Amino acid sequence: MSAPGTPIVVLSAVGKAFASGIEALDRLDLEVRSGEFLSLLGPSGCGKSTALRLIAGLSEPSRGAIAWTGSDKRADGSGDIGFVFQEPTLMPWATVFSNAYLPLKLAGMSKDDAAPRVNESLAGVGLADFANAFPRQLSGGMKMRVSIARALATRPKLLLMDEPFAALDEITRFKLNNDLLTVWRSLGTTVVFVTHSVFESVYLSSRIVVMTSRPGRVFTELAIDAPYPRHESFRTSADYAGYCRLASQALTGAMAAGQAR
Repeated sequence: MSAPGTPIVVLSAVGKAFASGIEALDRLDLEVRSGEFLSLLGPSGCGKSTALRLIAGLSEPSRGAIAWTGSDKRADGSGDIGFVFQEPTLMPWATVFSNAYLPLKLAGMSKDDAAPRVNESLAGVGLADFANAFPRQLSGGMKMRVSIARALATRPKLLLMDEPFAALDEITRFKLNNDLLTVWRSLGTTVVFVTHSVFESVYLSSRIVVMTSRPGRVFTELAIDAPYPRHESFRTSADYAGYCRLASQALTGAMAAGQAR
């Protein structure tokens, strides 16, 4: 693992255009640094999810380059990247344990060998007592917890999260934000988190990259220097309000810059 704060993947002048003619990204320059919690903040449709898919290798850039550094270089089947999508995408016929075990099963790990890792991942998201439950028995927030546990079971060096809490009610969302920070700090992994919520990005992040409207590129970035762990007291603090104001102003500027092009 790279030393904390050193770049593990660098996107240089990356552009992405689709066959439909939609240009999602244009000249995107982005560094992801080891151990950080990085949020990509921007309006809907600005290419945040596209950037995640490019980092994950699920799509290829139309131009520009994506470079991995040092020991964090991704290898096929290495499990170095975990991906949490907007929807939980669970197998309805399988138990919570089996859903979380799936990526390890696909990697050739036996159920017995994988059990300690899967159970640890489930415990980390508060589902230790639900290993034998089925998705139909779970709330929306619990289903998303299973999705996160499934991604964490591979012990990824880089966890990519595409607006995983957007469809949840505010109370559940706050609880999952807290749980996610606890897991992130305990594992020491790197997180890239896509959101269009100013408030969520400030609460979670060590750094926020603000993107312009489509085609997306970096408008500015903000360092959130508030210490971890963060609790509800941070949400009601003057520091939090100040960071939210800065992020909101940056987002407004990014949207205007995108429209001006």
